Amino acid sequence: MSWPPLREELRGIEPYGAPQLDVPVQLNVNENPYGPSALCIADIATSVAEAAVTLNRYPDREFVALRGALADYLSRDAPAGITPDMVWAANGSNEVMLQLLQAFGGPGRTAVSFAPTYSMYPEYARDTNTRWIAGRRAEDFSLDLDTARDLVKTEQPSVILLPSPNNPTGTALPHEAIRTLCEAAGDEGIVVVDEAYGEFRRTGVPSALELLPSYRNLVVTRTMSKAFAGAGLRLGYLAADSAICDAIRVVRLPYHLSAVTQAVALAALRHAPELLGKVDELRVERDALVTWLRAEGYDVADSDANFVLFGRFADRHAVWQGLLDRGVLIRETGPDGWLRVSVGTPDEMAAFRNALIDVNGERA
Repeated sequence: MSWPPLREELRGIEPYGAPQLDVPVQLNVNENPYGPSALCIADIATSVAEAAVTLNRYPDREFVALRGALADYLSRDAPAGITPDMVWAANGSNEVMLQLLQAFGGPGRTAVSFAPTYSMYPEYARDTNTRWIAGRRAEDFSLDLDTARDLVKTEQPSVILLPSPNNPTGTALPHEAIRTLCEAAGDEGIVVVDEAYGEFRRTGVPSALELLPSYRNLVVTRTMSKAFAGAGLRLGYLAADSAICDAIRVVRLPYHLSAVTQAVALAALRHAPELLGKVDELRVERDALVTWLRAEGYDVADSDANFVLFGRFADRHAVWQGLLDRGVLIRETGPDGWLRVSVGTPDEMAAFRNALIDVNGERA
């Protein structure tokens, strides 16, 4: 046997991760380019100092204050309101998803999504010994509801994963699609709508949070990594029926949210208006980028996120490398022939446009 004695199905697999390269313009992992203000930083520093006084004690295992603050924040998008017992949080939405698969997936159970979709989903399934099935999206990256319903009826998944806006395409799901799949799953499955980029959706695009009162099998996840400019914080959360939150408590690790994490997240929520103020600027920049790319002759997916998927390239890697050679890092991901660029500051987007023009001129 080769060393170390790794699970056989994990041998030869490269760990997940986008390139982390030191280049002037980094537009590859959908980070918010705007950091917190000096006032917010000071509040975070004070909060961490206060938490440090009791670091010899375990943190609040149920993170009651944080659940309350997150419930208040989410209630803005939920007319019926969100209560603290409907909220759960973990170290990034990745851990939230993993906990959902630990609780509701597992041997003999199936998880379903629709490709192209977030590349971590099959890894959550693999790590929890959950069978993985990927249906296909339509050519415009929407869901064909009849096909999607048929797949759910055939495979009878315990977990359906629906990113909205979708990563890597930026496509948001209409309520009709969520309703259809919640009804198709019934009491035998949960439907997870991953709204990691939900705050960036265009005006008039609703949140799945509005549907929570109608479907007890619906889970809506969010993160503080994107709109809250908290990628380094690692705080993801969900809203769902309180019974689902209670079920997750069975699989969570003891004291999984540190006192420092809770303190920083609470401080960030106190500054929500300031942090979210940059979301509108990023929306404007995103829409301008979509318009420019289309004017340049590219195919561009409609985006409700803080990134844009564009193509199509006969050799997308050569274009990606050409941009990198000019100090601009984007993401080589998604369907063949497409590239994804995160939305940055106006200066960063100007650098991207200039570099892309230069690459195309060189390759012409």
